[in-house]
Amino acid sequence: MLNRRTTIFARRAVTASAAVAVSLALGAGGALAAEKVIYLFPAPPILPAFGPIQIAKGKGYYKAEGLDVEFQRGKGGVDVAKQVGAGNAHLGGGLADGPIIVRAQGVPVRSVASFGGRGFMQLVARADSGIKSPKDLKGKTISVMSYQDTTFYALRGMLASQGLKLSDVKAIAVGPRNVPNMVIQGKAVACACVPDWIPPFHRAKVKVNIIKSEKYFPHMAQAILASDAIIKKNPKMVAGFIRASLRGMKDIMDNPKAAAADFAKYVPLWKGKEGYITAVFAYYAQLVYPGQAKPGEINVQRLTKLRDFYVAQGIVRKKVPVKDLYTNQFIK
Repeated sequence: MLNRRTTIFARRAVTASAAVAVSLALGAGGALAAEKVIYLFPAPPILPAFGPIQIAKGKGYYKAEGLDVEFQRGKGGVDVAKQVGAGNAHLGGGLADGPIIVRAQGVPVRSVASFGGRGFMQLVARADSGIKSPKDLKGKTISVMSYQDTTFYALRGMLASQGLKLSDVKAIAVGPRNVPNMVIQGKAVACACVPDWIPPFHRAKVKVNIIKSEKYFPHMAQAILASDAIIKKNPKMVAGFIRASLRGMKDIMDNPKAAAADFAKYVPLWKGKEGYITAVFAYYAQLVYPGQAKPGEINVQRLTKLRDFYVAQGIVRKKVPVKDLYTNQFIK
């Protein structure tokens, strides 16, 4: 009898402990508490370039995956990769070719999803300059954000595809705000631009030619970065974050205008400027987001060519195995 009572008591104790554990995990609404995720942006989170993620959070896509996402800001893509690699953030943003640089420095980070199958940077040239391809840039002035940015490396790649060296042009680093302004003011004939910087040309009534980087060089789009450790430790969280983020990208592709209205609602700074956001989103939908066999998939062939270019140009000294630069395991 004593043993039987002891067994019953033990079972009740286990049941009670389980009930306490569940009750602690429950939120006020009676559902399991969302998992906290810190996502690190390489630039101000308010930028339209980060539309898919802002829309995913605003529309509750992360919440639906059981995630409570907190946004923080890093100091550029390389810094984000290093912080993610060090475990100071769960996930972060950069370009899909970013791991080529940081992995060579020993940072255990890789791209786990890409926002589009085309290039982030576009070569934008004044229509009155007569520039129709990178080969026409010889001897010309081009505005770029910085000399350490991957959009600048993409420009170098476009030039190299036409047999030109960096010394054949005059590339001026002027910071993000002045990249389009230099061209608008006639101080440069072209710029290494991202979609966010194209609408100002229309506002200034300056006609331009948009020369797609992907036509000349396998430049890549923005990506979600994760460390080897977090991929191994919490693949469910990574997969959920990717699914939600790609839903945000799809919303922009399906209806840039509606997505712009949502974005302005979630990022109030843009209230009243929905027309500008619509134009930016339309460029992303046309120039960057298409070109993937499956949404989010990282193109291994492009990545391999990029890695080889970075090594050949001396941008990185170590040739890291391509398999260490990405994973498509979360793309369904």
